[in-house]
Parts: sequence; C-alpha cells; structure tokens
Amino acid sequence: MQSQRAFPQMMDPTLAEMGKNLNEAMKMLEDGQKSAEEERDTKKYTRKDIPGPLQGSGQNMVSILQLVQTLMNEDDEEESQSFRMQNVGEQGHMALLGHSLAAYISVLDKDRLRKLTTRILSDTTLWLCRVFRYENGSAYYHEDDREGLLKVCRLVIHSSYEDYTTEGFNALYNKQPVIYMSAASRPGLGQYICNQLGLPLSCLCRVPCNTMFGSQHQMDVALLDRLLKEDCQSGKLPLLLVANAGTPGAGHTDKLGRLKELCDQYRVWLHVEGVNLATLALGLVNPCVLAATKCDSMTLTLGPWLGLPAVPAVTLYRHEDPSLSLAAGLTTSQPVEKLRALPLWLSLQYLGHNGIVERIKQASQLSQRLLEQLKDLPSIKTSVEHDGNSPVVVFKFCYEGSGSDSTVNLNTIERESDTMNQWLGEQLAVLIQSCGVDIVELEDEGTCIRFNPLMTAAVLGTTTEDVVQLVECIKVKIPIIYNTLQLKEEFRLEVERIAGLSYIVDHNWAGLGVLRFEHVSEEQDVGKREAELEKINVLLLKKLNELESDLFFSSGPEFGAEKHCIYIGMATEDLDVSELVETIAVFGREIEENSKLLENMTEVVRKGILEAEVQLQKANEERLLEEGVLRQIPLVGSVLNWLSPVQATAKGRMFNLTAGSLESTEITYVSKVQVTGTSPPPTPTFGHAKRHPGQKLFKRLSRNSDAMSETSSISHLEEVENLEAAPTPEPETLNPTEPPTPSVESHSEESHEADALDIKTVESESLR
Repeated sequence: MQSQRAFPQMMDPTLAEMGKNLNEAMKMLEDGQKSAEEERDTKKYTRKDIPGPLQGSGQNMVSILQLVQTLMNEDDEEESQSFRMQNVGEQGHMALLGHSLAAYISVLDKDRLRKLTTRILSDTTLWLCRVFRYENGSAYYHEDDREGLLKVCRLVIHSSYEDYTTEGFNALYNKQPVIYMSAASRPGLGQYICNQLGLPLSCLCRVPCNTMFGSQHQMDVALLDRLLKEDCQSGKLPLLLVANAGTPGAGHTDKLGRLKELCDQYRVWLHVEGVNLATLALGLVNPCVLAATKCDSMTLTLGPWLGLPAVPAVTLYRHEDPSLSLAAGLTTSQPVEKLRALPLWLSLQYLGHNGIVERIKQASQLSQRLLEQLKDLPSIKTSVEHDGNSPVVVFKFCYEGSGSDSTVNLNTIERESDTMNQWLGEQLAVLIQSCGVDIVELEDEGTCIRFNPLMTAAVLGTTTEDVVQLVECIKVKIPIIYNTLQLKEEFRLEVERIAGLSYIVDHNWAGLGVLRFEHVSEEQDVGKREAELEKINVLLLKKLNELESDLFFSSGPEFGAEKHCIYIGMATEDLDVSELVETIAVFGREIEENSKLLENMTEVVRKGILEAEVQLQKANEERLLEEGVLRQIPLVGSVLNWLSPVQATAKGRMFNLTAGSLESTEITYVSKVQVTGTSPPPTPTFGHAKRHPGQKLFKRLSRNSDAMSETSSISHLEEVENLEAAPTPEPETLNPTEPPTPSVESHSEESHEADALDIKTVESESLR
C-alpha cells in the first residue's frame, strides 16, 4: 500500500506509529483472524458496581477490536438475507486515517494548528471548486447534508435584514421571508429548515412541477414567476429558492438557467442540490447541469459518489462579506472545526483528478448500459428524460396485452401495477444485491424501480457484469408477472364456483390471489367460531406448503386487513388453476371432517370410559358375591385358593374406538384372532390427472409430451382393468397383517382393577 510505504519516511515517530496502528486495526476488523492475547495482570481495585470491561487495568487493543468485530457480526446468523458490507478500498482507508490524524493534530500548539488547518481548508476548497467548475467559491464542511442549506439560509437572512443581528425575529415581523422549494424535493426538507430557523411553516412555499407543458418532474417556472410577483405585492420578502440538479426520486434536473434569470430579477438566492452535480467533474457536461455553476450555492455529497466512508458533505457558496458568513456559521475561528476537511484533503490527493473523474464516469456508463438494454424489453418503460450524462435510471413494468384479451381485466391490471412493480423491485434487490436497486414512489408514475449507480456503485463495487445479470433477471421475472396477471380472473371464477371457498379482493398482494376456506359451524359464540376458522386455515396452509409445487402459500402480511386467509404467490408457467382450487377445497373439507370426527370421538370415548367404569364396578361386586369376603383378604385368600381353587371363566371386555362401545372378548378367545369390527369411514382424497415422473403438482401437460401422455394413458387403463378384475374383499375379512383396531381389553377377572386404571389413563390423555 502506498500509505504503508510512506509511514517509515515520516519525521514524527508518533505520527508514524499512529498510522501503523490504524492499518493494523483495520486489518483486524476486516480479516477477523487475529487471536486475542491473554492478559493476567493483578486487579488492584475491585468494585461490584463497575462493569466487567472497566475493572482492573483495562483491556488491550486486540481484545477491544475483537469485541467490536463481534458486535458488528452478531446479527448475521439471525438475518435471513445476507448482509453486504461497504467496499472500503485504500481510498476509504485514507478517509478513515484522516479522522485519526484530526484527533492527533488537535493537540498541537495553537500556532502550528492554525497554520496547518488553514492550509488544509484552503487546499481542499480550491480543489473542489476547480474540479466541479465553481470558480471563486468558499466551502463549508458539515456532517448532515441538510446543514449546509440551513447555514446558507441564515446567511441570506443576515444579508436581507440589516437589523436581524440586534432585533432578531422582530426584524422579520414587518416583512415575512419566503423560502421556495420544488414539490419534487426530498420530503421533510422544508419543515427541517423552518424548525431550525424558528420560522412558521407559512414561510415555506412549495412550487408545483409542470402539469401541462414540459417535463412532469421539473419546477414550473411560469408559476414560480407568478408566485414571486404576488408575494412581493403582498409585502413579503422572497428569500431563497431550492432547485434540483437530480431530484431525490428520479434524478430530474430543473431548468436552472431560466431559474437563475428569475432569481436575479427578484434578488432571490438560488441554491442547487442533487446527484447530477457530480457530472460537473466530467469533460462533457450537459448544459442544463452546467448552469448550476452560476448559482449562489450548491451542496455536494462526495462520500457516496467516490466511495469514501465518513467524509463530510460540502456546500460551496459565493459571498463577499466574511463577517456575515461568520455570523451565519459558514466560517469559524476555531481551528479544530476546520479539521473536518482533513479526510477529504487526504482522499482527494490519493484519488487525484483522474481517479475522481473515473469513478463518476463509470457510474454514468453503468446507467447508460442499463438504459440501452431496457429499451429492448417491450414490457419495461423508463420514466426519466435521460440527457446523456444522467446517472439515474428509473423503470417499471407495464402490461402490453391486447384490448380484446378476455382473460385479463385491464382495470384490475392498472390497479395492481404498483403491486407488481413492488414485487419486481424486491426480487431484483435480493437477487442482484451488487446493483443496489431500490423502490421509489413517484407522484405521476406510481411505484418504480430505481438504479442510481452514482450513489451505490462505489460502495457496492458494481460492475458491467452485474448490470447484465440485472437485465437477465428482469427477463426471467417478466413472464412470471404475465402468467400471474392472465390467470387472476380464472382463479377468481374458480374460487367463486366451488362452495366452501371465498374469494378475497386484495390489490396490495402481488400474487395469484387470496381465498379463505369458510368453516360451517353451529357454534353460537363468535370467538369460538373465529378460533375454529383460524385453526382450519392454519392447518390448510401447512398442508399446502408440504406439497411439491412451484407455488408460494402464506398467511399474508402481518398487519393486513384480511385474517384467516390463504395468500397464493406468483403463478408459474402452465399452472392448472382448476386443479389448484379443487385441491385446496378438498384439503379444507378433509381437515374440517377430521376436526369434527375428533370432536365426536372425544365425546364417544368419554361416554365409553364412564360405561366401562360402571361395568367393572358391577363385575367386582359379582366377584365378591361368588368368592366371598374371606377370599379377598390377602393371606387368608391365598390359603383358601390353595386348598379349594376357584374355577372361574375369563370374562374380558374391550373398548372399540370405532364403534364407541364395550364388547366381549369371547370371540377373540374362540378364533384366536382379534376382529376388526366396523370399518372406519374412508378418508377424503383428491383426485388429479396421471402425472409423469418428476412432474410437480398443479402443472398442465405441455404439448411436447404427446407420446409420453399416450403411454401414460395406456398404463392408466391397464391399472383400471386390473383393479376391476381383482376380487372385492368382504367387509368382515380378517387380515392378520393389518394392525388391530385400537381397543382397551380386559383378559381376566383378576385384571379388572388394572384395566380400570388403563381406561382412566386413556380418558385423561383424550381430554388433553
């Protein structure tokens, strides 16, 4: 590394040691392979109320860095999505080194500190003004990217109201200031400025964008002219206008040249911000963006543009009175605050002019590459007027079906377009994380997908191959969206046709549709009916997810309006909607019948157990009468039984769960085989077409598999003929290989007490 080679040549050994320690610390945090050194120093002071890490003589550097690494990575296993950390290259290391150097330089003596900070501040300001074509400008470095605009507003207030320094808000009472801002500006910016300045929201004027002529996302210049004129006539003071060179949503650029002329006419300060300002560093700059160099101030966010972590934003401005700049907070006499520019001072030198231009140029080329490939996709619409160097690409899926297509409800498609684009954007963000696409809501366009490489490419390391993968992923997802849209109406009709299913309208769900299995219950309590309905739909959802299909089943959004529903995801190719809905209905009825059968069986078992207890008690009484009281005494009874054995016959009983009654075991002892009794009712099953090996559920047969279908039909006919030729078994035929019917059996009179205990155990288990 270049920075490592420079450290041995430094004259100050402390500075060289600090740089070496920083490099070692960064390497430990990134590699995570350094072992902790053991520390066994004797603790001189011990207090129970002091946290563990602070006790004793402190921790060494390796232990502290390993703790930081553990805290950074402790949530990775819990998160389902992989976490992608910012790509910190050597230029990032230089920015991080700047923060350490700032802390070290701040302890120098005042004279050396003043000279050094003045040099750093002047160099950085000059470089930025030259690179971004802003001549004769001053710079203010700030952490919050809104703070520069706030300090500029203070400067304009001090310049416009001569008595503001002494009278404060009283100077604003007679002539209310007005701040103009585009309706396309980032949300909350105007409220933040008014709150920080102590101004009422009535001082904020939002200028609408063009609605009839020109771009739909540019500020309406004619309307702004009329607003300025009306405010001047009403005694207000137009103060400042915030314009965009790249709107936060879609990257549109206002007509900066015309706005500058209007601001000069009414003596209004013009401030410009936006991502397109980065293109001012390129060799060829679009004229609409180049006009920003004539504005009164602009804010640059160099951190994401160049991939520099923890560097401040910069506001360049022009003003001739240094005292007013000092009063507004744009300049300071504190040398320590001037050290904010140190990370940029180091990073800009490391990158050089070619490195700065190369990163911005690469981001613009990535956006142009994506734009060219999206134009070849008929179902994708780009919604930004690209001017050749715009680094933002905004696109969305648009359905292009024919008007005569009866299977698609075009009104439904229009309502669900935002939902489909939301799903597409989420899929692209997860599958192609290196592109950094996100979802934006535009007032006229609705939900769109945004690719802004200038804000993400340097951080994520986006390459041309990533853009190609992004386009390929879009091509794969478009047919899925088409299939889903074309099958939505058929799904609704199939659900409404089958009794027991209800179709639920939810335009916010990106998928085939939503349904609910309606449980028929005689329960009067509404809460119990809701609980039964929820239980059945939960079991139904679990059973559907166990099937081998390409569909996604879920219970819907966590805070959705509909409850106890089955949400079906995006439809795959050749989906058999009829089979899908019929299977859901059959599964629902099966779960419902099993639930009723379980309830009935519980009641039958309870009554049978009570009857068994009565019969066992009666048998014990009869045994007492036959054998006498003396035989019940343990010692006397054993002697009597030895002298005069009792010839008793076995009178066993068994409890048939299927019939729900007590039965005699006499036939079991005669035939030596336990009979099955009444056969249980058949379990409902769903029938579907004969499938090929490996074919998943709910798939129609393709036209290419005619020969395979013919073979399958022949084998199916042979199977049917074999089943018809096979003899039908008698209902009472005994099959020793089958498991016996569950029963509770008593084999002898002497085991009645044990049987009673077993029956009570069965009762307790069934009641659970």
